[in-house]
Amino acid sequence: METDPTRIAMVCVQNAGRSQMATAYAEREREERGLADEVEIVSGGTHPAESVHDVVREAMAEEGFDLSDRTPREVSDAELEACDYVATMGCSTLELDADTDVRDWDLEDPHGKELERVHEIREDVRGRVRALFDELEAERNE
Repeated sequence: METDPTRIAMVCVQNAGRSQMATAYAEREREERGLADEVEIVSGGTHPAESVHDVVREAMAEEGFDLSDRTPREVSDAELEACDYVATMGCSTLELDADTDVRDWDLEDPHGKELERVHEIREDVRGRVRALFDELEAERNE
């Protein structure tokens, strides 16, 4: 029996920092767990910036992620309402008119922060993404 993929969205205002980190970690988790056909990932912002923040690109490069080719994009309510889970990064008053599990991770914005502080935010993001994937796997295995 084939099931529809689980759709996860990583969302913030600019789609230039926290949601980009979360998306990169989610893509890695999806691959490492063999869930490429079972999980779709959406990333976007409500008012996207022109580019991913330099300090975020630097911090993620240290972890083996190249975000230099990523461009922040706008995400629509319709895209989000089609998702099973929406993780906002601490900057949202998102109200969706759908059966979507919205979680506000309340993460500090890395923009303009020192690299050391961005490392702490990055580790928080990594842990939250890993926990979400642990939960997804547990649900899919029930």
